[in-house]
Amino acid sequence: MSGIMLKYLIIYVKCIIKMLNIFRFRLVETVMKINCQLVLTTVFVFLLAGFTPDGMAQYSSSDAYTLLGYGSGAERNNITDLQQKLQSGEIELEYNSERGYLDNLLQVLDIDPDSQMLVFSATSLQNKLITPEKPRGLYFNSKTYIGYVQNSNIVEVITTDNKFGPVFYTFDNTRGTKKYFEYADQQCLVCHDSQGTVGDGVPMLMALSSVYNDRNIPIKNYSGVGNVGDQTPIEDRWGGWYVTGRHGVQPHLGNVLLEDAKDLENLDDYRVWNVENLQKAGLVDTSPYPKETSDIVALMVLEHQITIQNQITYIKFKAPVVPKRRGIEIPENVKSWADLPEPAQKALSRMMDKLVSQMVFVDAADLTSRISGSQAFVDGFLAERKQDPSGRSLRDLDLRNRLFKYPLSYLIYSDEFTSLPPYAKDYIYQQLARYLNGEELFEGHSQFTLEERKAALDILSATEPAFAPYKDHL
Repeated sequence: MSGIMLKYLIIYVKCIIKMLNIFRFRLVETVMKINCQLVLTTVFVFLLAGFTPDGMAQYSSSDAYTLLGYGSGAERNNITDLQQKLQSGEIELEYNSERGYLDNLLQVLDIDPDSQMLVFSATSLQNKLITPEKPRGLYFNSKTYIGYVQNSNIVEVITTDNKFGPVFYTFDNTRGTKKYFEYADQQCLVCHDSQGTVGDGVPMLMALSSVYNDRNIPIKNYSGVGNVGDQTPIEDRWGGWYVTGRHGVQPHLGNVLLEDAKDLENLDDYRVWNVENLQKAGLVDTSPYPKETSDIVALMVLEHQITIQNQITYIKFKAPVVPKRRGIEIPENVKSWADLPEPAQKALSRMMDKLVSQMVFVDAADLTSRISGSQAFVDGFLAERKQDPSGRSLRDLDLRNRLFKYPLSYLIYSDEFTSLPPYAKDYIYQQLARYLNGEELFEGHSQFTLEERKAALDILSATEPAFAPYKDHL
């Protein structure tokens, strides 16, 4: 076996082991068992069939990946732009002995260090280096996610590309590097594909919640087979994460390490609540990281953000192929929903409605106590507010009964959303206008009054010119 082929076999086997560790307590679920078994089969079929190393490196994916040209690499996003500036010498990064290029990398990508979250679950590409004593630091803005692990020569990077959704890179964190960013889809999509390790899904951002023992082995999964999101009860969130901030008497799973599965029966005895400082609480040494926090508000914003971004990615990947699989032709350059053939509308409306319902927080989990976290993170998050004439913004936080003050996601302004197909935006804008004006389009619980829905409608109309005509035509 060649060294290159062995390298890719090791990558696949590591990801399989990682998946088994994450979901070992749910292996009774048929889907997970099938995924893991098929990956094992796929790896060895590649070897037995004599595939070339180049063939091994190519991620096995659905026709959606092929149709969008995902494997060819992103042509233009904020990481490709930064790579060009670094290679040309327009930007130079500063290296420090503590964290390498991390601090300066966050700065040039306009990522607030106060967004820091520390996760000790060993679920990264660098899982061997992650322990409760040395958690992975995560940092994000509305487009890019950074993962930093102590004693590692790489930094993990995910950015949201307007065409492809999440795109995966590693950054060479060694002094004097000239490689900078390298495309890492082949390693990362083994776990970051929405259908697991066998492909046929879409690339996705992930946030899981599982309780671990003090040897960092998962005991119980609380995020099911999907992500933690707005609908996940707070009491089931943040297993495997450190959490700082105030949350009253509302329990969560952050900061919890058990000795054994039997301790689940007395889980409340192991909860560590309302932690202001992880180091003073004796949980972890935070001195190797830019900040001392693993902020509860940042965690909640992250979970909302990736939920919306994942569904936008789903639409971009599946909208071109779902009608095609059903023998439905969509005219080229179709602009409006009304111009789509009726069979195409039926095939696509469900995925559009799911995005709308997520954006207006249908069935979002209620807060039972007031939440407060890093004021520095809140200030940084609010600095990007788009205000209506009354000073209201979709980024305004509530943190008493719910996360946001108004029932519409700020990601309506994002490049990912605005780059959706025109017919998709046309339909989504129509649905938003109807729902925010009071029509009950979705079954489920809403945290918001009709007045608050209409306030969101007014804010969007005043701050997004492309939407304003939809309100006028109600």
